[in-house]
Amino acid sequence: MKKITASLFIILFYVLTSCQDQLDIKNPNAPQFSNLESETGIFNFAMGGVYATPTKYSGPGLQWNFVYSLHELMGDLIGAEFANSGSNQIGCPDLVVLDNGTQVLSPQAPPKQKDFIRQRNLNQNEGNNPLFYEWAIMYSINNSCNMTLSVLDEVLFSGDEADILTKKEVIKAWCYFWKGFAYSKIGSIYYAGIINDEVLKTNSLYVTKEAILLEAEKNFALSESILNGLTADATYSETLGKLIPNICQVGKGGILTPDMWRRNINTLRARNILVNTAIASMTSTQWSQILSLTLNGIQSSDKIFTIRSNATADLMSASGNVPARTRINGAFKVSERFIQDFKTGDLRKTNNFIQTAPWIGNANRGNAFNTRWDLLNGGGGLAGVAVMQNRNVGAYELYLAGFYEENELMKAEANIFLSNIDEGLSIIDNVRSFQGAGLAPVSGTGLSQALAIEELKSERRIALAFRALSFYDARRYDVINTGRTGTVVVDNTGFVNTNASIYYNFLDYWDVPDNELVFNPPAPGSAPVKNPNGL
Repeated sequence: MKKITASLFIILFYVLTSCQDQLDIKNPNAPQFSNLESETGIFNFAMGGVYATPTKYSGPGLQWNFVYSLHELMGDLIGAEFANSGSNQIGCPDLVVLDNGTQVLSPQAPPKQKDFIRQRNLNQNEGNNPLFYEWAIMYSINNSCNMTLSVLDEVLFSGDEADILTKKEVIKAWCYFWKGFAYSKIGSIYYAGIINDEVLKTNSLYVTKEAILLEAEKNFALSESILNGLTADATYSETLGKLIPNICQVGKGGILTPDMWRRNINTLRARNILVNTAIASMTSTQWSQILSLTLNGIQSSDKIFTIRSNATADLMSASGNVPARTRINGAFKVSERFIQDFKTGDLRKTNNFIQTAPWIGNANRGNAFNTRWDLLNGGGGLAGVAVMQNRNVGAYELYLAGFYEENELMKAEANIFLSNIDEGLSIIDNVRSFQGAGLAPVSGTGLSQALAIEELKSERRIALAFRALSFYDARRYDVINTGRTGTVVVDNTGFVNTNASIYYNFLDYWDVPDNELVFNPPAPGSAPVKNPNGL
């Protein structure tokens, strides 16, 4: 972390103009921290450390969104022709077999995604290394939280003793929550990581992804313990309100009560179990844990953590998020396999997608990304139906952590695998109703467990679209190895294949970025930093 999460801890001097009263972030590399010892300074720093996490290559929102795009590319929710940071290759399958049996190998060099990742994962590539960004952002968040905690007792807060204690406790809960979040993201995509609670320092002991996820739980538990002692009084609400940018306190975003916040934690705990365990390896104990957590997880009326755009693009530009860039004339294209997941009559498809003439991309930039579908800006106007893209300023909510539909579908999946099939299907019906799908109920129809699982899988791809969850599902259901059959593929002649097969052969967990390893070589006793899969 000497390279990425210490010297590249760059929320340096980052000032957001229209939010300047909230996000006037000071230089954390300064030799003294007096600029953080004021109440305003610590609030701004603690907020900025989460919401303003740029790398040296661009501003904050784009990096959140670039990370999201990589997950959706590997989950075959979207495709890409452009080669920036390997976007066209990281989601490019090894092989497509067309209806007539023609085998179309990846034209990329190297042709296999696993080899591409290893070829691109070099320190000198840095900004062109797709493995760099998620690591950099999450350890930047971790470091900012470490620094906030380290100076908290020196801050001169206003108010009486009770007010001061509440302010400190809310900030601590904030820091431990986001540390837990950051470790969750690291442990869910990288083969190894580093546990670090120090400020602008590091260690060279790399630990397994499992140990990283345990560290995530440790921090969630610390946050939860603090929240157990807090009430949503005026001081609590005012304090949390100063940690969340005003532009993010609308819609689903806002000031969480302690109960809401605890439910957010439970949803993320359930996610960590679900997305990091192959379906074939899941036990009834784990399904029961997920069910218990989601029963106490995010509710439909709960506030969650979000990012929105504003006119000056302080946190995110209106056109910079993944769905905004997913269109025929955009950077990303709608995957034909994504469209296949919609059932006949699903109003979410009607409200969000329009069929066009086949778009055919550059054949030397991969395959399987040709498409006939465009994503509508602002939806098609159907009342009460979910809108997946809106490029108007402030309209789109980027979810940073857990959310209601995710919680419910994890609950549904746990029920189905615990043989409570109709209960699980009823939850799927509720999610579809919540998003205005207009579909007939599937509960009470006598579906088998196998068919219920198929309902669940397709619903997750639709209801959770553009939330950086599709690759996790492809990994745990082993789609990245076994592939997809009976799929729609528009080949390079424009012919629409309806019974094609796609074989991805993707790496399940990424190696530690070489940008880290060059400057922070593993110490003796470290866990392996390269995934043996594909070596």
